[in-house]
Amino acid sequence: GRKGPGILQPIFDVWRLWHKASVYSPTCGWVFRWAPIVYCASVLAAISVIPFGQQPALFSFDGDFVFFAYILALGKLFSILGALDTGSSFEGMGASREALFSMLAEPAFFLIIGSVALLTGHTSFHDIFAHLHLGDPVSYALATLAAFILLMVAMIENSRLPIDDPKTHLELTMIHEVMILDNSGFDLGLILSSGYLKFAMYTALIVNFFVGGLGLEWGIPLFFSIQFAAAVIIGVVESFMARLRMNHNPQFIFALTSIALMVIFGVLLLSGQLS
Repeated sequence: GRKGPGILQPIFDVWRLWHKASVYSPTCGWVFRWAPIVYCASVLAAISVIPFGQQPALFSFDGDFVFFAYILALGKLFSILGALDTGSSFEGMGASREALFSMLAEPAFFLIIGSVALLTGHTSFHDIFAHLHLGDPVSYALATLAAFILLMVAMIENSRLPIDDPKTHLELTMIHEVMILDNSGFDLGLILSSGYLKFAMYTALIVNFFVGGLGLEWGIPLFFSIQFAAAVIIGVVESFMARLRMNHNPQFIFALTSIALMVIFGVLLLSGQLS
């Protein structure tokens, strides 16, 4: 019988694209040419402020989670502008959808990070996770809910199921894929590899909820275990769940924000600030 692609096939595809030249339409301007580079650079810059438990990040400062969110937004902005720079209304349609869903997902992210910042009394990723200690079932439940929200935000930001289907051929249901139809070669490889890095980046944030008080001898195996578990969960979701209808996507994202509000109310109860 016929065999499907191997588990490492996406990596081979990106490697092949990196060795190809990019083709540009005469309609495209400098924004389209620079958009993949800025997008990749924004992801790398965001990764530089993510710590690993007690180990500080490459750059750490008060309010770095705000920098994290908006440096990613800068990359998203250039992706949207690059799609508009093609002069295609089709890609403009995808850009408008991408902007809408990213905007709707932003409150959920800030509510989750703001809740743990409120619980620990710190405003940098390193201090937040270094002082975050889970000691009772309620705190573990809140951390699990926060991890679920971040995983869903990662799937929204990367335009995966159930928000978008990257393998679809139905033009009117495309979101992210329609934005990069004109990209090819090295530029397309940059965009795809940056998307994979964003998944790993959000999962690294999830890991930090659970490794704050652990040493490297336990933290590193737990890091790879959670990364693997997240990959399996995403694979299962994409295998057994259909894409939502376009007009149901905002409702799904609002539901995530509602769960994030539950987390912040739980944190207020734990810290005794809500009585």
